[in-house]
Amino acid sequence: MKNNIVLIGMPGVGKSTVGVILAKILGYRFLDTDLVIQETEKRLLREIIAAEGVDGFIAAENRIVSGVSAEKSVIATGGSVVYGEDAMRNLSENGTVVYFRLDYEELTKRLGNIRNRGVVIRSGQTLADLYAERVPLYEKYADITIDESGCGVEETVQKAVKAINEAMNRPLPALTAFFRHTGMALKMLSRTLVSDSTMKIRPSINTAASAISQL
Repeated sequence: MKNNIVLIGMPGVGKSTVGVILAKILGYRFLDTDLVIQETEKRLLREIIAAEGVDGFIAAENRIVSGVSAEKSVIATGGSVVYGEDAMRNLSENGTVVYFRLDYEELTKRLGNIRNRGVVIRSGQTLADLYAERVPLYEKYADITIDESGCGVEETVQKAVKAINEAMNRPLPALTAFFRHTGMALKMLSRTLVSDSTMKIRPSINTAASAISQL
């Protein structure tokens, strides 16, 4: 049964950031496959890439994510997960795949040093090359596409909730009250969308998620 929500898209589009909020609104669990990979391998993503190379990392990601089992969960994936056919088969068979689309110009403003973020990119490959390579794969697997252009966290979440509930034929939750009561936490989360370092992103997500969970 497809009762998970799977988030895909380029690094920096806010899959983990928005995923935390979606999970709260929908009453789902939240799972980040990048963290699952790090916990399984006992290494940071960038350490795996440095030791195993891009192809080695993609193979590990495909193997680990193809074995992920979850129910009623919002699953935020790494940007490279779409290279793994086994991983995407597992995710697609058990969830509705939501692609967060952001135009290239806005993406470059959100991303800093992509190699420090643990982004899977080959030697000599540019961000523009990576974008052109991955977008067709995101479009291939997407059940729902959310255009984030010009959107902050609140607008992105509202678009996603509306599209997900329409696709699943569910009534829309009362978002106005939710956003009013989570204003401070959302401000904290919104800063993660423009952060240029993974070291800044994770603590911000954890702190804001903790604040939201108290509501």
